[in-house]
Parts: sequence; structure tokens; C-alpha cells
Amino acid sequence: MSHRDQSFAQIAEERIELLYRFAREVFGTHPSLAKRYVEIARRIGMRCRVRIPRELKRFTCKGCGSLLVPGTNCRVRIKPDRGTILIMTCLSCGKLKRYPMARERRALHRAPCPVVVVRP
Repeated sequence: MSHRDQSFAQIAEERIELLYRFAREVFGTHPSLAKRYVEIARRIGMRCRVRIPRELKRFTCKGCGSLLVPGTNCRVRIKPDRGTILIMTCLSCGKLKRYPMARERRALHRAPCPVVVVRP
């Protein structure tokens, strides 16, 4: 990747983060404008081949493309069935997003415990 490509990607990442921040600020008064900001941010990411950060992507509906704000236009539930699962439901289109939450705990249980041998 050349220097120009790196600076191009860095500018794209900054703009994506700015657009998501603007979308969060504007959502209370103009939800359609917030949806447009998210749409533009996704388009920038696709055109410049830059991944949208996980923290931002989690709050975007894959069905309708709107910004998800828990308690306002999405419902958040935690199901402790087979490991804890976080379920976000978009109240505009009904699309579900599921995220496993017990990954950290499972990794800790799989790690071998250090064995301490005490000899008298």
C-alpha cells in the first residue's frame, strides 16, 4: 500500500467516524438526516475499501440502514440460553441482530490453569 493509499484510507476513516457522530447528535430531531449520514458513511467505506469499526457497525440496521439507538428505535434483550446472547431488534423494519456475549468467559475456561506443585 503506497503512502497516498494510506492517507486516503485515513481520511476515509476520519470521515466515517465524523458522520456517525453527526448522526448520533441529529437523531433526536431529524432521524431521516441521521439515516442519510449513516448511508453516506457506509458508501465512503465501500468506495475507499475501509472497514467501518465494529463499535459503529453494531448500531447500524442491516435491513433498513438506519442508526440504532437503544430504547428509541431498537429493542435490546439479553438471552442466557446457550451462552449469553445480546439481541437487538430494529423497531422500524423488525430485523434482528444477535451477538454472542460469553466469548471472553469461554476463552478463560479453555486456557490451561497453571499447576503449582508444592513439595515438602
